[in-house]
Amino acid sequence: MKKTVLSILFITAFSTGVFAQKNAINEEVKATIDLINVKEDKVLVTVLAPEFGKSEVIYQIPKTVPGTYSTDDYGKYIEGFKAFDKKGKELTVTKSDDNTWEISNAKSLAKITYLVNDTYDIETGRGFGKEEVFSPAGTNILAGKNFMLNNHGFVGYFNGKTDVKYTLNVSHPENLVGTTSLLDTDKSATNDVFTVSRYFELTDNPIMYSKPDFETFTVDGMEILFSVYSPNGVHSAKSLLPDLEKMMRAQKAFLGKVNSNKQYTVLLYLSDMEKNDAKGFGALEHHTSTTVVFPEAMPANMLGQQLIDVVSHEFFHILTPLCVHSKEIHYFDYNNPKMSKHLWMYEGVTEYFANLFQINQGLIDEDEFYQRMVGKIGNAAKMNDTMSFTVMSANVLEKPYKDQYLNVYEKGALIGMCIDIIIREKSNGERGILDMMQKLSAEYGAEKPFNDEELFDKIISITYPEVGAFIKTHIEGTTPINYDEFFAKVGVGKGKIQVPMNPFLKNETTPLVTINSATKEIIVRSDLEINELMKSLGMKGGDIILAVNDVNYNLDNIYEMIMSSQDWKEGDAVSMKIKRDGNEQTVAGKVKVTMAEVEGYQQIDASKTKLKEAWLKG
Repeated sequence: MKKTVLSILFITAFSTGVFAQKNAINEEVKATIDLINVKEDKVLVTVLAPEFGKSEVIYQIPKTVPGTYSTDDYGKYIEGFKAFDKKGKELTVTKSDDNTWEISNAKSLAKITYLVNDTYDIETGRGFGKEEVFSPAGTNILAGKNFMLNNHGFVGYFNGKTDVKYTLNVSHPENLVGTTSLLDTDKSATNDVFTVSRYFELTDNPIMYSKPDFETFTVDGMEILFSVYSPNGVHSAKSLLPDLEKMMRAQKAFLGKVNSNKQYTVLLYLSDMEKNDAKGFGALEHHTSTTVVFPEAMPANMLGQQLIDVVSHEFFHILTPLCVHSKEIHYFDYNNPKMSKHLWMYEGVTEYFANLFQINQGLIDEDEFYQRMVGKIGNAAKMNDTMSFTVMSANVLEKPYKDQYLNVYEKGALIGMCIDIIIREKSNGERGILDMMQKLSAEYGAEKPFNDEELFDKIISITYPEVGAFIKTHIEGTTPINYDEFFAKVGVGKGKIQVPMNPFLKNETTPLVTINSATKEIIVRSDLEINELMKSLGMKGGDIILAVNDVNYNLDNIYEMIMSSQDWKEGDAVSMKIKRDGNEQTVAGKVKVTMAEVEGYQQIDASKTKLKEAWLKG
């Protein structure tokens, strides 16, 4: 037993300090999430309040969170909100909107409690901007199996108290482990305690609870934690690790000195696509982690490539907006957000890097890179090509601008490409847009935001006047970009190229199969000539495809059938179970790849080979 007797001298010397500490105002917010006693698919959240010197206080759940660029109203998933004083007496609470509760007699406020419903249960898959929470920013409550804690969906903040210390206590079943970049300071098997310096850090660090399925590896001093939830055990962290590790090593090599993170966590949630499960696929970035949601039925090879494409995009967000960002981002207002005008950089340049690094590091070839850029040119053309990107960005939460948001991944990436080419041309290949971002990172950094109106002047000062002219004309301005002009600067132009067709497509847009809506059966079309593969297997128009390579398919998973065949190679073994004239049979043979001649981009000016190589490989 510790000695408890203090000397008179000791007491005298420290009485003032002890007394002052005892009477200091408690600024800490303590929140508890109960994942053990789940009732009706809801979890109880308890928040111990700091001390307030006023009679009324406001508690809010975020309306919008960084990186989503959408209004999601997470307060809609809260019910049974109650406030209590130190004696347990219930205080008067008024709900003023979906995300806001006004608490009376706040000087005596001790705690609040409420129940949280998850967002995955009500997803329809209608897509971005359709008044539905994007799955990687959403929440999942599946008692005893999985909890996706995007903490902004569970814990809110008191008005004026976003910069105080937060302690999050999570009680959980012993068989479920929480994976996160946060440090758990409680060593018990059923309780985790995380402490952060402010509310933003809490929202910036998602936690996924599930049965342990994770792997770790280190790249250049950065430890990566990769955690997977696959409800039916179709995929595992171990099986997907090679693709993720390959990508992370390539990214670190590409970024060089820019990134100094010591840890990074990838949380992969695989949806079984049932009625009450996530249907919004993609990822959401954080400073030291990302949440990723994909369908579990996705074939392993396709899932691996998607991990490379999507996680690389999120990891590049370390550069921007997580490192290089404006005050609108740094001092983000969760319930009355002011948006920055620089989505062209935050999302566009990031998406460009996610593709450029793959050609730079040898993960894809030139043809694939050009095809990706051509795809973005086509997608951008479907959007409003005369809308100012800065105006759209600053007003992205409102119509008609929010309807153009997805163009940040298309034209935004192409803007990054054009700036890259300009810098390469003017520097004789010595520098590119990565150099520009490195200089911006050194100038600002995670804790030094820029003024929104000053960024363009800074960019021009560290690059060239020609970049400034491009910004004025094509980013701030409304003039569409002539992409051929920029490709020509590096000796690339349009030409006829040979590309492999998907075994179930006649061309890029025309399927060779159709659906019987009544039976959900997949039928080979009779109105089109079948391809060489189908001919070699002896198939005919009107055949019903029941299974491919021993996997059963119908309307519900036809997408997986088409995508799984995307990577078939010439000579691969293939079998199909079909039904013809009511009789089932299996046909088998070797894959025959049908090539199609399409318009694409290729090198047409050999005199600019050195500049092109600097652009793609420098």
